Amino acid sequence: MANPEFASPEEFREVMDAIFTLMDEDPDMGPKLRDADVPQRFEFSDLDLVVNVRAADPDEEGNLYWEWTDDVDWDPKVRMTMSSATANRYFQGKENVAMAIARRRIKTGGDVKAALALIPITKPIYARYTELVDAEYPHLRV
Repeated sequence: MANPEFASPEEFREVMDAIFTLMDEDPDMGPKLRDADVPQRFEFSDLDLVVNVRAADPDEEGNLYWEWTDDVDWDPKVRMTMSSATANRYFQGKENVAMAIARRRIKTGGDVKAALALIPITKPIYARYTELVDAEYPHLRV
């Protein structure tokens, strides 16, 4: 299966929530992402879903905070639009962001350099996400 698909927008959101939770709770990744403090807006064009992610405030638990809406009280520093399939490939380490941007599979706005600087921090998520896919969502394996 060349391009696995999510069963529904709800499944996609469930999987993305799991990814953000893994990054948030990771003892290495979480604090580094919080310290980097790069608010991002992701739009998944094929599912009509938007998630805004930012570093947790000092009075909030965890390292990351995200909302599945544009109705948030912060502005994203980076905006990315992609399909759910591109997101799935990316989190399994099968989509090079710079190439995807060049080929317009990911459309960007804002401070793209800030987003690219986060990639080395988030690299460990590829293996963790692949484990999650293998265990719970084998139909998404790329």
